[in-house]
Amino acid sequence: MKRFDYSFLENGLLPARIIDKVVSIGVLREKEQELKEKYQTIFTKLEDIAKLQSVRGSNAIEGIVTTDKRIEAIVNQNSAPLNHAEIEISGYRDALNLVHENHDKLRINEQEILNLHKIMEADNERIIGGQYKEEDNLIIAVDAWGNRVIRFAPVPASETPQAMEQLILAYMDAKQSYSINQLFLIPCFILDFLCIHPFADGNGRISRLLSLLMLYKNGFDAGKYISFEEQINKHKGAYYNSLHLSSQNWHDNTSDYYPFMENFISTLFMCYQELNKRFAVIGDKRLSKKNRVETAVMNSLMPISKRELQFILPDISIKTIERVLSEMQNTGIIKKDGSFRDARYYSTGSRQ
Repeated sequence: MKRFDYSFLENGLLPARIIDKVVSIGVLREKEQELKEKYQTIFTKLEDIAKLQSVRGSNAIEGIVTTDKRIEAIVNQNSAPLNHAEIEISGYRDALNLVHENHDKLRINEQEILNLHKIMEADNERIIGGQYKEEDNLIIAVDAWGNRVIRFAPVPASETPQAMEQLILAYMDAKQSYSINQLFLIPCFILDFLCIHPFADGNGRISRLLSLLMLYKNGFDAGKYISFEEQINKHKGAYYNSLHLSSQNWHDNTSDYYPFMENFISTLFMCYQELNKRFAVIGDKRLSKKNRVETAVMNSLMPISKRELQFILPDISIKTIERVLSEMQNTGIIKKDGSFRDARYYSTGSRQ
């Protein structure tokens, strides 16, 4: 039986590269707090944009996709889901909204995890949300020759309730230790959750919701404004490799948490870096207005509208924004989706 024990984090003997990233995150987090006081309206708009990115990114990691226009309609609740993929997307939207709006009230326990799953799968007729798996599941991959291989065997269904109970108790115990940094503890918990794989479906998406919830509860909220899930999606090869490395020998209690921990912390660091970069564009008056508009469009992870550019660059007139966008289109740097008020712009090199 797997033992859940995070006491190894108390000695502080972690790789220097991980510790350096955590220190850098601390510096950027302080800067974020200062920026919030100055740019409250912009942070609100960035949160709206990040929700779109999070819903798209977290589902895309699992191969659940639709168009950007449909993502926006579903997230803004302007349209009902049209197919199974969109039902999955709308479920993640509802669970994400709960995390965003109530993270300070939610607790890290089995009841909340089951409830998140129930909300996420509420309209999914193929899955009963809010209950653990009833049959054993396997993580299956396809090798270079097209053969299916078992990449990982999660905890059996019969042992899942006990494993989840022990996971939560181990986390609660470690959280009370002043010797353990929460940024080290959270990815260890997420890795163990993924290795248990407690649900018949939706484990990856629930793990990302839990990641955000635990980060928010510990004061690391960059993922509200720069999508944590979208960063994982952009670098999902590295994410899956770290998960594979850290899950080896997991059942024997000799697994190495550090690859997954480093990837998790690096992803959060990229969120803070991206947030800082956004505001560097806003505040750097040495750049021309044209350069600031260009940089904002090119740095956007999703197609961006003129209205959103106005929020990000409040001192630049709509006429200037329109002129720069037109010039960028004429030179082929960007393309436009939609027309009039619905038009969105994206880098010609940003889409896969």
